[in-house]
Amino acid sequence: MLALNNAHAIELSLLDGARLVHLLGTSFRARVVATDAALIAFDQGADYDSPNFLWFRGRHDRFVYIDRVVVSPEARSRGLARTLYADLFAAARTAGHSRVCCEVNVAPPNPASDAFHEALGFVETGRANLSDRAKTVRYLERRV
Repeated sequence: MLALNNAHAIELSLLDGARLVHLLGTSFRARVVATDAALIAFDQGADYDSPNFLWFRGRHDRFVYIDRVVVSPEARSRGLARTLYADLFAAARTAGHSRVCCEVNVAPPNPASDAFHEALGFVETGRANLSDRAKTVRYLERRV
């Protein structure tokens, strides 16, 4: 999971082993499909300091936040991301959550992620400029 994440650090942010262990330990749901795909999500009570996560925490009492999802280039178009999301939506519903949230980069742009989230029914609920990372993001939500 660490190698897959760090191969896509521009989109996800670089991790070291200790940080990954912390994220996995506090996550609501974490899934890996071989070495091809991975997802980590948190609920509102997570010990997590991401400004994007905190943006949602400041607006919702209960939610599940997708912190990172990645599919290796060789495994794309096989439905792995849809499978990971379907698993997360089911787990969120079972736990009593009604919304799943995430962010997608506007700058640098991520048109594939935009199209994917739109196809799954996510809608924009806000934007932020993350000056410390030279990023602009769109905040998205989907009811489950």
